[in-house]
Order: sequence, then C-alpha cells, then structure tokens
Amino acid sequence: MNSIKVILTGATGMVGEGVLLECLENPNVSEVLSVSRKSSGKKHAKLKEYIVPDFLGIDLHDENLKGYDAVFFCAGISSMGMSEDEYTRITFDTTIHFAKTALIQNPDMVFNYVSGAYTDSTESGKIMWARVKGKTENTLRKLGFRAVYNFRPGFMKPVEGQKNVKWFFKPFILFFPVIFPSKSLTLHEVGRAMINAVQKGYPTLTLEIKDIKNLAI
Repeated sequence: MNSIKVILTGATGMVGEGVLLECLENPNVSEVLSVSRKSSGKKHAKLKEYIVPDFLGIDLHDENLKGYDAVFFCAGISSMGMSEDEYTRITFDTTIHFAKTALIQNPDMVFNYVSGAYTDSTESGKIMWARVKGKTENTLRKLGFRAVYNFRPGFMKPVEGQKNVKWFFKPFILFFPVIFPSKSLTLHEVGRAMINAVQKGYPTLTLEIKDIKNLAI
C-alpha cells in the first residue's frame, strides 16, 4: 500500500492537532502540509507548515498545495455568540474556497471534512450551525473530488501529549468515554479513519461514529 501525502488544517485546535499526531506516527502517511494561521510549534521530518493569515486570501492557483493526495479539513469554530452570516463566512466560505484551491492543484484528491454529529443535510432545520455544516457538506460533494467523506464524530478523546485542549473539556475526558462508549471516539481513531478513507475507500460518504470506528480498524 502506497503512503499518502496529506494537507491538514486546524493543527492548532484540538481535533486537528490529534489528527496531525496520528498522521506523523502512521507509516501510511509520508508527508503532512499543515496550513494554518499560525505555527503548530511541532517539528517532525514528515511535517511542513504553510502559514496563511486568511484562508479566503489563498490564491486559487497556489502551487504550495500541489502534489497531495488528500485534505484533512479539521479547522472549525464554535457558533456560540455568532451571527449566521459570520458563522457562514468562517465555516462555509472558508472551507469551500480552500477546497476549490486544493482541487485545482490536485484533481484526483480525496477531501475529508470534519463536520459534526446532528449536522442538518436538508439545510432547513432550526439549528443554525447544523444548517451551515449541512450546506458545507453538500457543496463539497459537488466540487468534483475523487471522493468527499464528511466525518460526523461525537465526543473525541485527545491523543496523549496534546497541548490544544480547552480547560473546560478536560473533566469530560475520563468519564464520558466510560459512560457513553457508543458516542465516543479517540482522535487516533479519527486520524486512522481519515487515512484509511483515502487508501481503502468506504461505502458511506457520511461517516457517523460507528462508521469512523469501523474505518479506523
């Protein structure tokens, strides 16, 4: 099985950092390009960093993104306290612009998008963030990638050694996976599932928790 080269976003957040650490440890990944507004602070032979102040400012023909097999789009933000327009700009506009840029440089690539449990694929529900995430999922599928996998994880346990874990999240790490094992994943599992999605494929393009667990094996 050939190793893959991956573009990853969100390395300075909890999900992206956990997926990055799995990629750096995993022998099936030969290179990771971390695209972020600031450095992850990590050093590794596989890791390259591309610092951009604004994802919407990336040129559609930016050749820094050329030569990769997949995007692991782990960047995201909470909708708390945000208007729908503001959240749409950050969640939808930024993701789609980045996806188009990556696709232009790599027409046969796979795009893995970290969405969320209870995302609204109909785009018509009452929950704002779920509608915007649903619109993002649906639009990504229409862009022409070899495959788009929308990951809808629940609770995600951080990888050992992670630095980007919010203080208020830490009390849940010990007891949530024990009490709600069917609603919990580790970020190792999420990372492995993303890698396997590129190398092996999966029959379902929307991956709920049970699908992510299956694909991580």
